[in-house]
Amino acid sequence: MPDQLKHLLHQVAAGDLSPEMAYEQLKSYEDLGFAKVDYHRVRRKGFPEVIFGSGKTADQIVELFKRLMTQHKIILATRVSKDKAAAVRQSLPELSYDHTARILYYADKPLEPRTKGAIGILCAGTADLPVAEEAALTALAMGNRVKRFYDVGVAGIHRLFHHLEQIKQCRVLIVIAGMEGALPSVVGGLVHQPVIAVPTSVGYGAHFNGLAPLLTMLNSCSSGVTVVNIDNGFGAAYSASLINQLGEE
Repeated sequence: MPDQLKHLLHQVAAGDLSPEMAYEQLKSYEDLGFAKVDYHRVRRKGFPEVIFGSGKTADQIVELFKRLMTQHKIILATRVSKDKAAAVRQSLPELSYDHTARILYYADKPLEPRTKGAIGILCAGTADLPVAEEAALTALAMGNRVKRFYDVGVAGIHRLFHHLEQIKQCRVLIVIAGMEGALPSVVGGLVHQPVIAVPTSVGYGAHFNGLAPLLTMLNSCSSGVTVVNIDNGFGAAYSASLINQLGEE
């Protein structure tokens, strides 16, 4: 970034670039009316701006993808319904869609891990798979090695112990659970890795659409457990990726 800025200033000083054009490049975003596309997110955060698909029309998502694809090689849109994804792909057939993760994405080549360290993703039950796969695909798109340990909830805790040695080999863990949300506390008491807990909106009435496991996880007595919002597999994966990338450095 400093070298690019110096080059830009030299261009202005030499008269090769107008101050107005330089400003447009420094502004780092483009105003589309319905959205301001942040092209410099990758420089600040290490990964391009991610489109939140819920609440956006298919046409708006198409326009955002078109603009971001001029700058980036990997682009994600989360929380995109199957019907909306199909409508977007009519205009942009080069996009891929994962119906379990509800992620629509562009990649100029197959997604491959670049890290030695792995992010372990654990989920309590099959009903938690949409959140788990949102986390897994996000982590993979960000260049992380991913290991999945699914359906290992406390109702059959022997299933967790069966994978424990493999789980302990991961650098950071994302632990996803609905119902009473006990799994992150159990895992946190067994491993030395940081645990990112994700409550899900899976459960019966007194579960309150994820509030019960959220409070359980926030009140965990296991050290090293942090908590993201209900169903936020994307946020958990982003944080886990930052931790995993630090380990690479």
